[in-house]
Amino acid sequence: MDYFSNSCLSFLLLALSFQTYMACNPSDLLALNGFSNCLTSKIDGWNSTASDCCTWTGVTCDNSTYLSKRVIGLELGNKRLTGMICESLAGLDQLRILNLSHNLLHGTLPAKVFGLQNLEVLDLSNNDFVDSIPPIGKMSSIRYVDLSKNYFKGSINATLCEISPHIQVLNLASNNFSGEVSRSFGQCTSLQHLFLNSNSLSGNFPESLLQLQNLHVLHLEDNIFSGQLNAELGNLSNLVELDISSNRFSGNLPNVFGKLGKLEHFSANTNMFSGYLPESLVNSPSLITLDVDNNTLNGAININCSAMIHLVSLNLGSNNFHGPIPESISYCQSLNILNLSKNKLGGEIPYNFKNLQALTSLSLSKNNLANISGALGILQHCKNLTTLILSMNFQDEQIPGDVNLQFKNLKALAIPNCQLRGLIPLWLNGCKKLQLLDMSWNLLGGSIPLWIGNFNSLFYLDLSNNSFTGGIPMSLTGLQTLTDRNISTDGNAPCVPLYKTRVPSGSLQYNKIGSLPPTLDLSCNKLTGPIWPSFGNLKRLHVLKLNKNDLSGPIPDSLSGMSSLETLDLSYNKLSGEIPTSLVKLNFLSKFSVAYNQLCGEIPTGGQFLTFPNSSFMGNKGLGARDFAFCQLVDSPREQMTIIGLPFAVGSATGFVLTVNFFLQVWVGVPKARKKMKPINK
Repeated sequence: MDYFSNSCLSFLLLALSFQTYMACNPSDLLALNGFSNCLTSKIDGWNSTASDCCTWTGVTCDNSTYLSKRVIGLELGNKRLTGMICESLAGLDQLRILNLSHNLLHGTLPAKVFGLQNLEVLDLSNNDFVDSIPPIGKMSSIRYVDLSKNYFKGSINATLCEISPHIQVLNLASNNFSGEVSRSFGQCTSLQHLFLNSNSLSGNFPESLLQLQNLHVLHLEDNIFSGQLNAELGNLSNLVELDISSNRFSGNLPNVFGKLGKLEHFSANTNMFSGYLPESLVNSPSLITLDVDNNTLNGAININCSAMIHLVSLNLGSNNFHGPIPESISYCQSLNILNLSKNKLGGEIPYNFKNLQALTSLSLSKNNLANISGALGILQHCKNLTTLILSMNFQDEQIPGDVNLQFKNLKALAIPNCQLRGLIPLWLNGCKKLQLLDMSWNLLGGSIPLWIGNFNSLFYLDLSNNSFTGGIPMSLTGLQTLTDRNISTDGNAPCVPLYKTRVPSGSLQYNKIGSLPPTLDLSCNKLTGPIWPSFGNLKRLHVLKLNKNDLSGPIPDSLSGMSSLETLDLSYNKLSGEIPTSLVKLNFLSKFSVAYNQLCGEIPTGGQFLTFPNSSFMGNKGLGARDFAFCQLVDSPREQMTIIGLPFAVGSATGFVLTVNFFLQVWVGVPKARKKMKPINK
C-alpha cells in the first residue's frame, strides 16, 4: 500500500513538473512565434526561446489541468507594433480575445483569422489595414468586433450576421467602405451597438437596420445617405443614441419620437431637413442632447421645456427659425449648452434667461437681436456662463460701459461685426478668466487700455478693424499664457460656433474655441508708435497681425524670440530700417509680410524667407538694395540735402517717380484694404 501511495505521489509530482515546464501548448507557442516573426518591431516581455508563453506580455492562458495550457487571450493594444499579421495567428484555435488595436499594423488581413470559431472579442481598430474584409468563417461565438479607423474598402461584408447571430457590438467606423448597407444586417437580431459612421455609404436609410429592435446605439454620421427618413424608425424603441448627421437626408423629420421613449441623444445636423420640428421631438422627456444644426428647418422655436426636463444641450443653429427667442427656453433648468446662431431671430433676449443657472455656453450669433445693454444685464446672472458668442447682432448700438456688469467665469467673449460704438468697457477688466476676446469689425475707438494685458489666461485677442488710436500697450507683451509654455488653454472648451469675419471669403466657423491658434490681431486700426522689442517674449504666440496701422520705427531684432510664430503681418505701416536677419530663425513662419513700409537694405535669405513671395516685400522703395548707405539716406534727410550735381539730379528724379508710384499704390490699395465691408456669411 505504501508502495502504491509513493508511486501515485511520484507520478503527481512528475505531472506537476511537466505542467510547469510545458505551461504553453506547443501549437500555440508555434503560432505566437510565427506572429512575432511577421512583425518588424519587438514585443517587450516576449522570449521566443522560452516555452512558457503564458507568462508573456498580453498572453492569457486557460486554467487547464492538462500538461499544457491553451492560449485564450492575446491583448497587445497600444504597443506600437509594426508589420503585418500572418496566417500563423490562426493557429491559436482556442483564442477568445484578440486585441491588437492602436498599433501601426498594415497590409491585408489573413482570411483564416476570421475562422477562429472560439473567438468572442476581435479588436483591430486604429491600425493601417487595407483592402476588403475577408469572408467570415465559423465565428459562431463572436460578440464584439471593432475594425474602426483603418483603410478597409469595398462593400460591408454582412455575412457575419448570418454566421454569428449573437454579435452585440459591431464597429466599422472611419474606413473607406462604400455602397449600400446589406439587407443581411437584419439577421443581427442581437446587435446593440452599430457604428457605420465616417465611410462613403450611400442609399436611403437602410431598411435592414429597422429590424434591429435591440439596438441601443446607432451611428450613421459622415456618409452620403440620402432620401427621407422612414416612419418605421419608431420601431427601434430601445434606441438610446442616434446620430445621422453629415449626410444628405431631406424632407421633414418624422413625428415618431414618441415611440423612442429611451432616446437620450439625437443628432441630425448638416443634412437637408426642412419644415417644422415635429411635436413628438420637442416634447421628448428622455432627450438629453438635441442637435439639428445646419439644416433648413423653419418656423418658430417651439421647445417644450416643461416636458424636456432632462435637456442639457440644444443646438438649433444654422436654420431658418424666425420670430423672437421663446421665453419658454428659460424653463430648461438643466440646459448647459444653447446654440441658436445663424437664424432669423429678432427682438431681445428674454428677461427670464437669467434663470438659466446651469448654462455654460451660449451662441446667438448672426441673428437680428437688439439691445446689447439689456442682453448683458440679463446674462450676467447666468453665473456659470463661460462662453458667450454674440457676433453680428446689435447693429450700430453703443457698447455698455456699466462698471457693475460682472462675468466672473467667462472664458470666451466674441462680439465681432456688430458695428458697436464706444470704448473698450471697463467691466471687461473684471473677466479675470478670459481666454478669448474678439471685438473685431466694430466702430470702437480711443486707446487700448493697459489692463488688457493683465489677463492670466488670455491667448486669443482680436481687436482688428476698429478705430483704436495711441500706442500698443506694452502689457500685451507680457501675457502669461503666451510667454509660459507650461500654461495650457482650455482644450475642452465646448463646441460652440464662432462666426468670424474673414475677407474676402466671408465667415469662418471654429467648432472648438480651444483649437484656435494663439493670436494677437490689432490690424486695421490707427495705432501709432513703435513695435515693442518685448514682443519677443511671446514664445507661444502663433499669429501676430499689426498691419494697416501707423506704426513707425524699426522692426525689433528680438521678434526672433517668438519661436512658435506662424503668421507675422506688419504691412501697411511706416516702419523703417532693415529687416532683421534674425527672423530667419523663425522655423514655423509660413505667412510673412512687411509690404508698403519704408524699409531698406537687403532681404534676409535662408530659412522660411526662401518661401515668401515678392508680394511680402513690395512697396518698400529701399528694400533689396545692396548699398546699405541708401538706408542711411532714407533715415537721414539732412544728409540727402548735401548731395549735389548729376547724382543728386538723377536721384531726385528717381526718388520722385518712386515716391509718386508708392503713394499711388497706397492711395489705391489702403482705402480698399481698410474699408470695413459687412461680410457675407456663406
